[in-house]
Amino acid sequence: MSRAPRIVSLVPSLTELLFELDLGEQVVGRTGFCIHPREAVRAVPKVGGTKDVDIEAVLALAPTHLVVNVDENEKPTVDRLARDIEHIVVTHPLTAQDNLALYSQFGQTFDRVPQAARLSQRMQAALDRASVRQWAPLDALYLIWKAPWMTVSNETYISDMLAQVGLRTIAPDSGRRYPEIDWQDFPPSRADVVLFSSEPYRFRDRDAREFAAEHGLPAWRCLTIDGEISSWYGPRAIDGLDALVRLRESIDAAIVTSGSARG
Repeated sequence: MSRAPRIVSLVPSLTELLFELDLGEQVVGRTGFCIHPREAVRAVPKVGGTKDVDIEAVLALAPTHLVVNVDENEKPTVDRLARDIEHIVVTHPLTAQDNLALYSQFGQTFDRVPQAARLSQRMQAALDRASVRQWAPLDALYLIWKAPWMTVSNETYISDMLAQVGLRTIAPDSGRRYPEIDWQDFPPSRADVVLFSSEPYRFRDRDAREFAAEHGLPAWRCLTIDGEISSWYGPRAIDGLDALVRLRESIDAAIVTSGSARG
């Protein structure tokens, strides 16, 4: 790379990846949702959110590279910025395994091949730790929003991360990747566990308890989950897989105690 890049990242997990690859000094802009690494990222100017990007603020930073994601960023915004920014780094990981290709892509693009290789080794080790276990399949309903209630289809990155520990996501058959739910047509009792994510909607333990009581479910079947462990790719996916293993172990322990997955 002939000159040091000036990078604007519009994706929180990829901002963290850039810092992990020793590119922090080259990150000149980020969204307000880019919160990791917490201390270092505070010095980087904000350029709006992932969906409501301040185009003029981005261009004022004179970036050479713009990092985006197919799911998280709006195509018209990216197309507009592409008229003035030389390099658009497009990402779209859909599986846990895709993190390996993601690391390699960034390593090649930003001349950080050794750092990317080390990250890939750690990720592969985490994948191996999860896959070595013989997980009995469980149906999981993963909630990301309320009013309207929304979940994830099995075509999403979140779904594949959960599948690494034997949690099979179920969703209404709507053809959408993030379908809405009508509880009369799709009762939560169809799932072995209902997972309430901390993002994008910030579900709390109280939400899970109230939901369980309202729908007549045992409390252990309605659990909150840190959305970062299941939805963030990049370096956070490594610890995320280990955290999902621990979550699955706690679910299995609760099943043994209750005597039945749906008891």
